Amino acid sequence: MGRGGRERKGQPGARALDVAALAGVSTATVSRAFNAPEKVAPEIREKVLKAAAELGWMPHPAGAALASRRTWLAGVLIPTLDNDVFASQVGALQTRLSADGVTVLIGCSNYDADQAANQVRTMLARGVEALAVVGESHRPGLFETISARGVPYVVTYSHRPGSPHPSVGFDNAAAFRRIARHLLDLGHRDFGLIHQPSIDNDRVVARIEGLRAALAEEGVALRPPHVREGPASIAFGRESLRSIMEAPGPRPTAVVCGNDALAIGALIEARALGIGVPEELSITGFDDVAMAEQTDPPLTTMRVDNAEIGRRAADYLLACLAGRQPPPPPPLESRLILRASTGAPTAPRVLSDAQRSL
Repeated sequence: MGRGGRERKGQPGARALDVAALAGVSTATVSRAFNAPEKVAPEIREKVLKAAAELGWMPHPAGAALASRRTWLAGVLIPTLDNDVFASQVGALQTRLSADGVTVLIGCSNYDADQAANQVRTMLARGVEALAVVGESHRPGLFETISARGVPYVVTYSHRPGSPHPSVGFDNAAAFRRIARHLLDLGHRDFGLIHQPSIDNDRVVARIEGLRAALAEEGVALRPPHVREGPASIAFGRESLRSIMEAPGPRPTAVVCGNDALAIGALIEARALGIGVPEELSITGFDDVAMAEQTDPPLTTMRVDNAEIGRRAADYLLACLAGRQPPPPPPLESRLILRASTGAPTAPRVLSDAQRSL
């Protein structure tokens, strides 16, 4: 309310000087309240914000950036928007950065390395001060380009021992080794694998390597007809499970899937083929999406705290922007969630002609 109890309307031509006069502070304090709020006492900043709101005044972003020699922008590069995993990660990162006045620009590569490189170049041209990039598999020179600009960056959703990059994530190879070990301990020796495209995807490559290494320790190998690579979708999971189970030779008693969507598709197709899960076939997923607990049977899968990845990535970048030299973030631990889609193998059953024709 203004003087005399009248409501003060926003003034189209309001200036920082007007805000300062209404709040009873200097124009420098008004500038700091918006551009360096940590330098202003909370009660003073509240008075400035209230005055600015009454006058309908906002600092000009270009002017603020010029005055502070900062853009207050950070970039995030993800491979797809069609995945809860990355949505959770970006949401948490954005929440943490915005609390410090940093706005997030999001680039999506659609799993295309050239698009990824173009997105990074565009964000650098827009003046981003920090970058979070999913994965290490990118076009040669990408990280060197970022470093040459003096822009701090962090790799997310991956934490590879010996990596030259600061990373916030988990060991993908170790996560798949843990899944394989669980199935091997149950007594499985015939395996199938359904996974996402591995080109330019270091996370998928690491998972496959982890699975193969764990199986090799027990003298077990994946047969080529039992390995399927394609879109990370329910439809591909269904198609792949049918192809694997109809391949000549011994049928797998366990199928490892690269994510929960593929695993849910495999569960649906197993039911359509009359294959009991887990009595005749064990199926595992990855990510522990909300639907994983609601399938029939509930899905054994690997849980990763994607929101925590986003928060840790933001904290690392904020520390860099504050002029500190933070140590490399420690890896997160993935957690195997045991549910009813895995069990000890039983004697295999041959598909009938009627089931094959479904």
